[in-house]
Amino acid sequence: MSRLDKEEQEILDAFEAGELQRAPDIDDRKARHQQYAEAMFKKDARINIRLSSKDLRGLQKKALAEGIPYQTLVASILHKYVEGRLHEDR
Repeated sequence: MSRLDKEEQEILDAFEAGELQRAPDIDDRKARHQQYAEAMFKKDARINIRLSSKDLRGLQKKALAEGIPYQTLVASILHKYVEGRLHEDR
């Protein structure tokens, strides 16, 4: 089992003690957020790029290690970059 931070443990404890209540409009919220997620991950555009063979092999190798197609890895990297969540380790 994964370790929980303090806040996560407090939430789990409250849940297990029956102290949490379901939001009254949970079904509407769930449906709305489902639509948001579907729109966010809808792939409606294609691009063609040229890479060096070495870079392509490197991407394919990393994707294989992650167990995902390399195109998915490239899309994930680009998405993180656009969102400002791609950080270089130094």
